[in-house]
Amino acid sequence: MGRVVSGAIYALCALIGLLAFTYPFLAAESGGPQGLDASLVTAGLVGLALVALIVELQGEAVNSKTVALLGVLVAIASVLRFLEVAFPLPGGFSPIFAPIILAGYVFGARFGFLMGVFTLLASALITGGVGPWLPYQMYSAGWLGLLAAWLPAAPHRARRAAPYGAVARVSLCVYGFVAGLLYGLVLNIYFWPFASGAAEQSWSSGLGIGETLSRYAAFYLATSLIWDVVRGAGNVALILLLGGPMVRTLERFRSRLSFEVRADA
Repeated sequence: MGRVVSGAIYALCALIGLLAFTYPFLAAESGGPQGLDASLVTAGLVGLALVALIVELQGEAVNSKTVALLGVLVAIASVLRFLEVAFPLPGGFSPIFAPIILAGYVFGARFGFLMGVFTLLASALITGGVGPWLPYQMYSAGWLGLLAAWLPAAPHRARRAAPYGAVARVSLCVYGFVAGLLYGLVLNIYFWPFASGAAEQSWSSGLGIGETLSRYAAFYLATSLIWDVVRGAGNVALILLLGGPMVRTLERFRSRLSFEVRADA
């Protein structure tokens, strides 16, 4: 029952996320402000994430030690973002995405989603990066952590801890680069309807799906592609440098923290 309720909560999180990314188009069409409901979306997302943790603590999916580990990883990633602000890095490179990807890869989709959401929230509070963009950053990072759990040879899907072999290295590097592009590709949606620019790159009400995608592609190529390529390359560099030690360390924690509740005979 707990798994069903938890799954429903995550599904509701996804639905709110889709609505949040749809809202800018509705607001632009009606002339409403861009960040009108950002605080409500943030509060709703954080509330649902906390409820999901509480529900899973009642069953076998997550235990208190796993939650503690999540907190430690979020704190470490948040400090990395503070360092990024103190010492600006080139392009869109940020050290916070590699830990999110690796955590989701080792511990699974739900852990990866929570890791991404809480990392962006905590780091924004530390660095002062709170604004209408925050819920979109939280969702985008959460989805990156979630998708990492579906990569080949993910340890959480294996009965025994999988070694950090060639398949793992290649899939994580490829995904790390693609994730750098996806993060910017998705995040840009929240302000694109309000952006002014060339007609072939701007959004207007009444466009068909094909024309909308074509204009957004032109906007992305002109404004974000190079920035996101640097982010993706940075992810690959960090995964190559730290992926092996981190995956092996997190695997050991996963094997020690995992347990299964069995009814007495």
